[in-house]
Amino acid sequence: MTVRVQAWGIIAAVLADSDPAGAAIRQRLSDSLAENPGVPERALLEYLLDRRQQDGADGGTHDAARAPQPLNAMPPLLAERLDSLRSLSRISALLENQMLMTAFQPIYGLESRRVVGVEALSRFVSDDGAGAELWFAEAAAVGLGANLEFSALASAAAVAATLPQHLYVALNISPKSCLDPRLPELFDHIELPISRIVLELTEGIPDEEYSHFVSAITPLRERGLRIAIDDSHPNAGTLSRMLHLRPDFIKLGRNTISGVDLDPSQHALASCLVDFAEQTGTVLVAEGVETPEELRVLTELGFSAGQGYLLGRPSVRPKDWAAWNTPLDPEGLRRISAEDGHAAEDRQTTQDRHASHGSSGSDRH
Repeated sequence: MTVRVQAWGIIAAVLADSDPAGAAIRQRLSDSLAENPGVPERALLEYLLDRRQQDGADGGTHDAARAPQPLNAMPPLLAERLDSLRSLSRISALLENQMLMTAFQPIYGLESRRVVGVEALSRFVSDDGAGAELWFAEAAAVGLGANLEFSALASAAAVAATLPQHLYVALNISPKSCLDPRLPELFDHIELPISRIVLELTEGIPDEEYSHFVSAITPLRERGLRIAIDDSHPNAGTLSRMLHLRPDFIKLGRNTISGVDLDPSQHALASCLVDFAEQTGTVLVAEGVETPEELRVLTELGFSAGQGYLLGRPSVRPKDWAAWNTPLDPEGLRRISAEDGHAAEDRQTTQDRHASHGSSGSDRH
């Protein structure tokens, strides 16, 4: 739904109000619409400003015929529509002005000890400090989720074209956006070859959408696109669909690898998943690697790749990306782990922000 359609919906609700106290302000709204019939957003903005001015009048002595209800007394449906309009305006401005950047976090091959890929993470330029998760959630709530995801994907692909050509690039996307018919067109207009792109699903696929998802993504996979899923929603149904979907990558987060060096049960689970990945030809990635001990055990178990604060934090700086071309230094990792005094606080912040995804050390957008 566009901003203009939302504006018309709110205006219709306002004009339908029969409260005599708001008759004068409703008349001014009608007059503004008559003067600017094709721009309902302007008329609505003038109406809201008019209300704010009158709500701020002191003494309560202004004419009762011109005294509307206070803003906090709006009918719930009208308030909800107004909030939606504000969100639409924020997301529309974000898309129009391209107010987002891309950070990359390295993904290391644990056998080669070199970077084999990166995950692209969105960073938004805003004055309210809202994180990526909030922006994407707000966009989805007002029907612009795919628009924002596609904009983030295009921006990331443009920057990623400058990275070494042997690196794959994981781009986060929701299963719902994969059903959008604009997705194939996106790959026709970006510089990054589709064979270097891994679509990392940020959510589980609902049962009722699973067959549609497979139908939509299969032609792209035939062109070289790869997909990754994580273990955020472990259950028998997920495992069954996983066998049918045959993802190219499975990413295991903190809920699976935390304590793999200390807890026999976690160690056994990780070992079983390595066997599963080997038998299905899937690349197994440990996400959220935070200690040298975890890295050592994961390498011994046979994990294909690792990602996390220990190996490299997300960065928007090309000079940091260049440094990822050097092999891992185990002794250096131990030194960094011991000297990084604020790592624990950062990890806790990330865990709080992304607890629903079961991983720390990496964002989901």
